[in-house]
Amino acid sequence: MLRHLLDKGVASVHVLSRDEAKQDEMRQRLGDARVKFFLGDVRDLASVSNAFTGADFAFHAAALKQVPSCEFFPDQAVKTNVLGSQNVIEAAHYNGVRSVVCLSTDKAVYPVNAMGMSKALMEKTAQAFARNHPKSPTTVSVTRYGNVMYSRGSVIPLFVRQLQEGKPLTVTEPGMTRFLMSLQESVDLVEHAFLNAAPGDLFVKKAPACTVETLARAVSIVLGHGDPEVRRIGIRHGEKMFETLLTREELMKSSDQGDYFRTPLDARSLEYELYVEEGEEPRPGLIDYDSDNTDRLDVEQTVALLRRLPEIRALLGDSTS
Repeated sequence: MLRHLLDKGVASVHVLSRDEAKQDEMRQRLGDARVKFFLGDVRDLASVSNAFTGADFAFHAAALKQVPSCEFFPDQAVKTNVLGSQNVIEAAHYNGVRSVVCLSTDKAVYPVNAMGMSKALMEKTAQAFARNHPKSPTTVSVTRYGNVMYSRGSVIPLFVRQLQEGKPLTVTEPGMTRFLMSLQESVDLVEHAFLNAAPGDLFVKKAPACTVETLARAVSIVLGHGDPEVRRIGIRHGEKMFETLLTREELMKSSDQGDYFRTPLDARSLEYELYVEEGEEPRPGLIDYDSDNTDRLDVEQTVALLRRLPEIRALLGDSTS
């Protein structure tokens, strides 16, 4: 996202994180005076507010996102994903930030794990701000998507490492399905939200999916290892067989924007008596949008998708990556 913004010619980018090592590495790698680094934590309102001084747009990606870790430490997930997000939104409002895009996940839909539950509350926090502060100069919106391929902590780097070390590929459950999105597509989704969001909007990128076993075999083929040994290790804490990006209730009021769905804020008040006699009629035949009913990729299609990733092209020595 930072490289994308710099390539767009922005005047300045403020980077807030608590990881000084990554900041130092990024500072040396970029060598760009337009990037200003702020050491802090979203749990600390003052450090967030300090980083937002003079900012027009805020991209909120800070989160605890490892599902098993959040199952063991749900209080920490709440402190970062919910209370930290509240700090981000509050600091943006008081500093006059024009737009805040909060990153969410398919795991926030019908959540069964602490990470998903905390992200669902993050979404509610963003939408509640829009509902309760209609005159705020700050537009707060949410983007929701599935797995970003080759992102930190994702399964593709694990498969690559296992293949390089000559080990079997470990999958939790072969038939488990997950949405697939490239890093560039996730950046494009954020930019789409910045350019098009109304307060409280939720944006979802349409995406294909595949099974975990299909992905494992595709990674092996791309790296020239042929048909790999795939070892099932069982579902981990808090995992589901498939993930949902939009519920049927959300789809009922969503608009199709081509590559994206836009779900507007439900701006109704607490005066429920206004809706006792009249409510929204469900649209017949409408179902959730999930990784089990979206476009399903086979091994060959997944291989073609992987070959387009810059990280894979770099592994293969493609000079165009």
